[in-house]
Amino acid sequence: MNPRPRKPLLRRLVMAGTASLAAALLAACAATLPGSPEERVVMELPPEAEPTYADLVTFALAADLVAIVTVDEQTRFPPERAPDVAPDKVRLYIESLTRNLLVGPSGVGGSLVFVTDLPRDADGDAPELEGRDYVIFADPVRNRPGEVQLVARNALFPAGPRIEGRVRSILRDLADPDSPSAITGVRDVISVPGNLAGEAETQMFVETQSGAPVSLSVVRRPGMRPEWGVSLGEIVDTAARPPARDSIAWYRFACSLPRQLPDEAFLQTDRQARARAREDYAFVLAELGECSRRFT
Repeated sequence: MNPRPRKPLLRRLVMAGTASLAAALLAACAATLPGSPEERVVMELPPEAEPTYADLVTFALAADLVAIVTVDEQTRFPPERAPDVAPDKVRLYIESLTRNLLVGPSGVGGSLVFVTDLPRDADGDAPELEGRDYVIFADPVRNRPGEVQLVARNALFPAGPRIEGRVRSILRDLADPDSPSAITGVRDVISVPGNLAGEAETQMFVETQSGAPVSLSVVRRPGMRPEWGVSLGEIVDTAARPPARDSIAWYRFACSLPRQLPDEAFLQTDRQARARAREDYAFVLAELGECSRRFT
């Protein structure tokens, strides 16, 4: 294994501002994982501070590479080299060792380097990342092997079993060929009354990026709570069910549906039918719940 004391060299390179910074750092870093699992520090954010489901899906959709890495070395950029960083944050150049490549192009090596901006610790210093595992969402930098760019400055999280399991589950669901496509709008909205007072059905066709047919339906019956569901196909299924919470289908609807039905989406001019459709649409949005985010 290469000797550990490389920080003076790293600091000189960062201070010098040389154009070959990345290449020099890559040459200087060790490409060997720590000798035993005990040498890695496994930490996780508490549930109330970890990324939401929407955060993780958003980052996963944006990234060409998702990996679990162990930070081997970190170097702080001096303030003059990072003038756009907020006072409560610090910019770090990270050398990491690839532990698990969850998604990525072929040829990804055993070491990855990247830049991130992170909040200062309680003492105002840079946080200590070395020896710790992180999940990163990034894109490879073209023509720079081993160098990646995070899809956002905060697109890395302490990696432990809980978040790794969540990320793996999301990546599997996104890779499913039947995974719902991105939603781009709502059209062809129609609401018709039934034979009994208080009985009605509303159908709304959803536009998707892939063009795959998707529709929403809301059925009202006298004295009963409205029922709604999603149909993925040409035929509207009145027995369709809502998407499960924290699923890709839920994410597509909860995070992408417009907050109101556009006027041009209606197939009817009847004011009562339009008002009923708007009420049913608001019901669907309330049932889906908030697309909560902490990092995106």
